[in-house]
Amino acid sequence: MASVLHLSLLLLGSLMVASAGNFHQDFDITWGDGRANILNNGQLLTLSLDKASGAGFQSKNEYLFGKIDMQLKLVPGNSAGTVTAYYLKSPGQTWDEIDFEFLGNLSGDPYTLHTNVFTNGKGDKEQQFHLWFDPTADFHTYSILWNPQRIVFSVDGTPIREFKNSESIGVAFPKNQPMRIYSSLWNADDWATRGGLVKTDWTHAPFTASYRNFNADACVWSNGKSSCASSSPSSPSSSSAWFSQELDSTSQERLKWVQKNYMIYNYCADAKRFPQGLPAECRTS
Repeated sequence: MASVLHLSLLLLGSLMVASAGNFHQDFDITWGDGRANILNNGQLLTLSLDKASGAGFQSKNEYLFGKIDMQLKLVPGNSAGTVTAYYLKSPGQTWDEIDFEFLGNLSGDPYTLHTNVFTNGKGDKEQQFHLWFDPTADFHTYSILWNPQRIVFSVDGTPIREFKNSESIGVAFPKNQPMRIYSSLWNADDWATRGGLVKTDWTHAPFTASYRNFNADACVWSNGKSSCASSSPSSPSSSSAWFSQELDSTSQERLKWVQKNYMIYNYCADAKRFPQGLPAECRTS
């Protein structure tokens, strides 16, 4: 009975705040001069990059906490020098940001999945991974869970990174600034592949990344108010599982598996970078 009740509450919360994706309704193309296209009655979006320009889009809504899912199929073949970015970001000089960036590579070499978290304009919290599949062969789901206690980055439902709220030990955490969803495809061959050693081969252009199945189970911020601010017992903040979601034991094991086998950089293990000592959140278990 309890599980049935939990499911009904979860469904209620999802109905109240979910936005199941239609790109025409949910996003604005912001740059690219025709290189971003919404297709299939709003079910598919593509970004293209050539020597003249890349392209990008952003969500119509701003969000303050939520679970965001997007399926991406990355640039195939020789994608060296290209970056496909998919992230949450607030405006201004002291912005908050939650980042997925996919750094291209030579044919046959793995993509690097770069993650970072910014609070009040300060990041320096990079973790990087390889993936356990070819992200160019098919669509895969990349998710950000953002609630007041933690940020969890997931790939196809498998958590790859958890950034906990450590304000109690003086670590800033993004919780006050509403953020939009952004994505772009652009040339970054000055740093993206092997630190900039491998340049973009424009004979392979145009490079194309594809998006589908966007879903936001989230608190929409509008006119200074959150859609989750209601004190009603059925308000999303009390009935959506994601708002208080933690990693269960199975998810924790999967996270450890990814970090053991596929993590290629962790700022918390880079003692040379922090000669005054590792950041405080790195010193907690």
